[in-house]
Amino acid sequence: MKIKSLFLATLVGFLALSTASAKSLVVYFSHTGENYAVGNISEGNTAIIAKMIAAKTGSDIFEIIPEEDYPSSYKACTDVAKAEQKQKARPAYKGEVDTSGYDTIYIGYPIWWGDLPMVVYTFLEKHDLSGKTILPFCTHEGSGVSGTDGKIKRLYKNATVKKALAVRGSTAQNEREETEKVVDEWIKKI
Repeated sequence: MKIKSLFLATLVGFLALSTASAKSLVVYFSHTGENYAVGNISEGNTAIIAKMIAAKTGSDIFEIIPEEDYPSSYKACTDVAKAEQKQKARPAYKGEVDTSGYDTIYIGYPIWWGDLPMVVYTFLEKHDLSGKTILPFCTHEGSGVSGTDGKIKRLYKNATVKKALAVRGSTAQNEREETEKVVDEWIKKI
């Protein structure tokens, strides 16, 4: 019995060591203010999930904050998002993070007009994530992933892009226990 306990302790120690050496980063963009199906919010739907993932995986976290704020009113924000998409805009964001020291990158975003927000493209195009494992996650109100994980795969042909997690924003905002279960299941699968 002692040999079995010693073996298990060694295995647990090895797994803890290998997990500690594999660094992960959660990068996300989220919108506050008036949001579809949840009203006026002070913490964005995607932010809720990003923070859960970071806490559960021990990941560092970086929020993509646009240099120019998106309007807080839902209609005005969607108008700006649609115009940016049409123009293929690449809005600037504040701050920076060095992604070179990370093996795994979680990338979170809301689905805007069936796509990633353009400020997320700015981040993605600015960083070489070749050789890394990329785990996309998004919030939406019915459109699911909208093929955004495939778009990320096309951007990073030399990275491993895993199946994206899609959570309704209203679920993230109003059903935290349910959201946590979904996040836990996704993390176990990946």
